[in-house]
Amino acid sequence: MGFLGNLFGKKEKETLDQGLQKTKEGFLSKITKAIAGKSTVDEQVLDNLEEALITADVGLDTTVEIIKRIEDRVALDKYVNTTELNRLLQEEIKSLLVDAPEQEFKNFELPADKKPYVLLVVGVNGVGKTTTIGKLAYNFKKAGNNVIMGAADTFRAAAVDQLTIWSERVGVAIVKQAMGSDPGAVAFDAVSSAVAKRSDIVIIDTAGRLHNKVHLMEELSKIRRVIQKVIPGAPHEVLLVLDGSTGQNALEQAKQFTAATDVTSIAITKLDGTAKGGVVLAIAHQLKIPVKYIGMGEKLEDLLIFDKDEFVDSLFSMNEK
Repeated sequence: MGFLGNLFGKKEKETLDQGLQKTKEGFLSKITKAIAGKSTVDEQVLDNLEEALITADVGLDTTVEIIKRIEDRVALDKYVNTTELNRLLQEEIKSLLVDAPEQEFKNFELPADKKPYVLLVVGVNGVGKTTTIGKLAYNFKKAGNNVIMGAADTFRAAAVDQLTIWSERVGVAIVKQAMGSDPGAVAFDAVSSAVAKRSDIVIIDTAGRLHNKVHLMEELSKIRRVIQKVIPGAPHEVLLVLDGSTGQNALEQAKQFTAATDVTSIAITKLDGTAKGGVVLAIAHQLKIPVKYIGMGEKLEDLLIFDKDEFVDSLFSMNEK
């Protein structure tokens, strides 16, 4: 069950269960229908399973892989009843997902050997990038860390203003310059300030454009270079923020971003209230990049650290009324 009681307390589990409710309603009812009254797994059961997974936005490639794995398992375990099939399905889905490498992050703790920890945040406008930075800052601060924000999305006045509001709301320092300033200069100032103030983490926002991948790559490379002048080996993490409610569009965006820059982790927002929660599985499986955070609501506490076991367990359990 993952890190239950440490990473996932009762409150986090409830947030996850409620947030996945819409995805679960369609997904579970279809799976139940797929295997109802069946004592063996035949072609019809597999076809129905396939439909259930695709409807939940698990995506074609990932669905095909899951079905193939189930077929292989069923061939080995000749007689599989419906309870067993449900268990097999959960096991195979979990095995597809990439584990986050930094397990010390389980409670928004930071690695002791990387201080300040430099977190670069990328993603197109409108996915909840700035809100995610605000929630990250809140959670890292709540865990006892000294946090600084860097407003390096200088192409949009709204982005700097929004981040400033978040810094005030959360009570953390922000480094910013006028709109149109050089993003690299802002990143340099933010990291230098974090070093001077002996901060634990600096979270840097970047411009959310993808229409010109070459330009994006150049800009992010430049930000990376100037950061490394202050802290060799930084940034320690490049977090891509995606909007889960857009389903397969989020997967497409992720493919484009990972082709343009070196993404090391993913945050998927707006998963509450959508029936497309299965896209988390598609993104994690196809990109082979760990999903680290999931957004399950508007509140500051509604950004959860992703735990694949908890996520899949929640996906397969209906809320008790």
